[in-house]
Order: sequence, then C-alpha cells, then structure tokens
Amino acid sequence: MLGIVIRLFPLWAVLLSAYAYVQPDFFVALKTAIVPLLTFVMLTMGLTLKTTDFLAVVQNKRAVSVGVLLQFTVMPLVAIVLSLALGFNPEQTVGMVLVGSVAGGTASNVICYLAKGDVALSITMTAMSTLLGVFLTPLLTGSLAGLSVEVPMMAMLASLVKIVLLPVLGGVVINHFAAGFTRRLVPVLPLLSVVAIVMIIAIVVALNAESLTQIGPVIALAVILHNGIGLAAGYYSCRLLGFNETVCRTIAIEVGLQNSGLATALAMKFFSPVAAIPGTLFSIWHNISGSMLAAYWSKKAPAQRVDPLAS
Repeated sequence: MLGIVIRLFPLWAVLLSAYAYVQPDFFVALKTAIVPLLTFVMLTMGLTLKTTDFLAVVQNKRAVSVGVLLQFTVMPLVAIVLSLALGFNPEQTVGMVLVGSVAGGTASNVICYLAKGDVALSITMTAMSTLLGVFLTPLLTGSLAGLSVEVPMMAMLASLVKIVLLPVLGGVVINHFAAGFTRRLVPVLPLLSVVAIVMIIAIVVALNAESLTQIGPVIALAVILHNGIGLAAGYYSCRLLGFNETVCRTIAIEVGLQNSGLATALAMKFFSPVAAIPGTLFSIWHNISGSMLAAYWSKKAPAQRVDPLAS
C-alpha cells in the first residue's frame, strides 16, 4: 500500500498543485517553509546512505564518472540552449539553468529500481552528484545565466552547504552510528520525502498562480524537452561507450531526473517566484516521464551481458 502511494507521487503533485492554483492563500503563507522542507528531504536521503555507498565510486568509477560528467554538461547546456531558442526572459532563463545545474533527483533511486536498473550505482551517482553539486551548481549557474542576471554565487554556495551538504552528511552519520534506528525509519522515509516535495511544489504554484496561465505552457514545453533530451543523452551515450543495458538505464535516469525541488528552493531564495516555475513543472513532469519509462523498461529484462570496460 505504501509503495503504491509513493509511486503515485505525480498524481498527488498534480492534485495539490491544482488546489493551490485555485486556492493559493493557504500555501502562499507557507512560503518560508520551502527551504526547511527541502533540508528535511536532504536529511532523509542521507539517512538512506551508508559510507560504503561513497566507497562504491571506486568499484564503479567509469560508470560514475561518465554519469556525473553527463549530468553536469548535458543538462545545464541543454537548459541554456532551450532558454535562448524559446526567447525566455532572464528570470525564466536562470530558473531553467538552475534545473539543469543541480544534482540528480532524489526520486531517481526509486525509478531506477522500478526500471530494473543498477540501484547501487544509482545511489552512488545521486550521492556523488549531490556533493559535487554544492560547488558546481552555483558555478554553472553563474557561468551560463550570469550574463543576463546577477547570480550570487558565494551566497548560493553557502546555502547549498547548509541545505544539502550538512543534512546529507548528518543523515549518513546518524545512519552509521544508529543503524538500528534508521532501519526502522527507512520504510516511511520515501513517503515523508514525497509529502515534503509535493508541499514545495504546491507553495510555488500558489506563488505563481497569476503568471502560470501566461507563461506556464511554454515553460512546460521547455521542461519536457529538457527532460527528454537528458534521458536520451544519458542512455545512448552509454550505449555508444559499451556499457551494458542495466548501466545504460541507470545513467539515463540519473541524468534525466533532476533535483528540481532544490532548483525551486534556490530560485525562491535568490531570485523570484517566476524563476521557480521551471523547477516546479520539472518536479511534476520528470516523475511522470520517469514512471512511464520505468513501466516500459520493467517489462523488458535487461541483457545480462557484462562488459569489462563498463566497470
């Protein structure tokens, strides 16, 4: 039952967003809760990680390196190209670039499991991209979007340390020293994360209720293209590099699914509600597309071919 509730995350996001759009007042009042909610999500992620997940980088160094490289090149570059092609204003552009420059999404591990990917590799890549993103997200955002809008890179870096790095590492430490306690929490952590992320989405929708009608459709188009290109680039790049099907699926999901909740929180904190719209729409769409892709792949068992170069 709990698993079904979690897998229906896109539905809850759409329903609560629709309610927030029609009745925004309650959610607007919760504006200051966005950062604490995201910090909580990062803590729950840390509670599911072990120190061995980070050591796994050594065992899967080629796959992890390729995945992280694609994550922080394809996604930010596609974001800026789409923004320019669709004539976005500076606020919309910085929102798109933020989505492209953050780490892999926290839902990617669940989607990877459903798609019969390599869950251990997925967890390792999410952990590594999350840690690297603390430094790369402000750097990439400043480099790509800084021409049109002032990006407070150092302030963003400091916030990422507080919102992402410390909660994740804190969760890892708690999991290491109180494994029995966290083991009892693990079954409900995904549900708690889903509730927090859905609330973040609803708050941002409420804050943008007036402008969504005018600018929502074109940003939705950009988000769908961004996500689709990321999934395709992750999958087919790995096919060309000789990775087996399981690894190709895993990296595709890690590249295409972004931590858009973080992008939304950063946009709200440092820019404007309009800049948070891409992250909001991405949060909904990438879970829908990821779920559909997982449903398709789950019916096709990956080839068991093992490529010695892909480790």
